[in-house]
Amino acid sequence: MDTSLLSWNNIISTCGVPKIIISDRYPKFTCEFWNNLYDMLGTKLAFSTAYHPQTDGLAERMIQTMEEILRSFCAYGMEYKNHEGYTHD
Repeated sequence: MDTSLLSWNNIISTCGVPKIIISDRYPKFTCEFWNNLYDMLGTKLAFSTAYHPQTDGLAERMIQTMEEILRSFCAYGMEYKNHEGYTHD
């Protein structure tokens, strides 16, 4: 699925428009489309410095936590349904 659609469905539509996004200069987030979208939404795009493990570490830790949560739900027969949150069948 396209990054922009995932962002809209999972972040912006549920949490609102972010005031600032910190990126590690990944090309998908630095293209003209995203820059125009950030301008229209009033979102500031900030880049982390190259080889800055503290910034990358925070993101990696959040990803690890989410993976652990999803593994727990899968192990106990729970599943995640789009736009319905966590449910137990």
